[in-house]
Amino acid sequence: MRQLYSAINTEILKACRSKILWISILLFVFMGIMIGMLMFISKHPEIAGKSAALGTKARLLGKNDWPSYFDLMIQMVLTVGCMGCGIVTIWVFGREYMDRVVKDLLVLPVPRHIFVSSKFILIIIWSLLLLLLLFASAVITGLIVNLDGWTWVVVRDSFVLYIVSSLLTILLCTPVGLITCLSRGYLLPVTFVFLTLILTQFVFVAVPGIILYFPWAIPALYSGLAGSDAPHPGFISYSVLILTSVACMTGTAAWWRYADQK
Repeated sequence: MRQLYSAINTEILKACRSKILWISILLFVFMGIMIGMLMFISKHPEIAGKSAALGTKARLLGKNDWPSYFDLMIQMVLTVGCMGCGIVTIWVFGREYMDRVVKDLLVLPVPRHIFVSSKFILIIIWSLLLLLLLFASAVITGLIVNLDGWTWVVVRDSFVLYIVSSLLTILLCTPVGLITCLSRGYLLPVTFVFLTLILTQFVFVAVPGIILYFPWAIPALYSGLAGSDAPHPGFISYSVLILTSVACMTGTAAWWRYADQK
């Protein structure tokens, strides 16, 4: 346990000293502010002026109230949040290969699964921090914009939905970590992250019969944003997601343990 604690502290220290942590924080705060501004433009369409694109985007947001606003935040989790967690995972694992320090880590008298566990713990903390900052900045902006329909019941229920959707999305970062280690670089896992987003949309449209068993579709099904006609995930769906996450985490640990890292 002491080794794991030390490894986590080391990973956190490396992240805090990197520019990407602070860039990602600023980016997610900015996105939270921007979705609030879109709601403001939707509430006051005259501000869009002659910008047809901006006016159209604002009109697509639906009602100018807090329930619609929280739905928009959850959509951000399922899209931007998925990409953000994927990029964080790629950086945490990929930088060891790009900086050519992975062999230096492996000669340390520390079990290799400790390195993998500490990296995934950092990814969970980092990703959850970004999504919480997105939520907080969006809520503050929404309060400034003065949207309608604020009640503590709506806030409570929406926050629970937001957090669970975020955690389900974060669990799917482990396949990205495994692919990053297998490819020993950035290009293939970045492609994989975007491919999963495209493939999820394809599954919903072309083969809806398997969406309950497709891990990347389950967060959208849980959130209810997949539509009223979409099925609600049950025990099997969550089991598939968790098993996928655990299997890829185990595969990553096995790769670090047995693969030739030369």
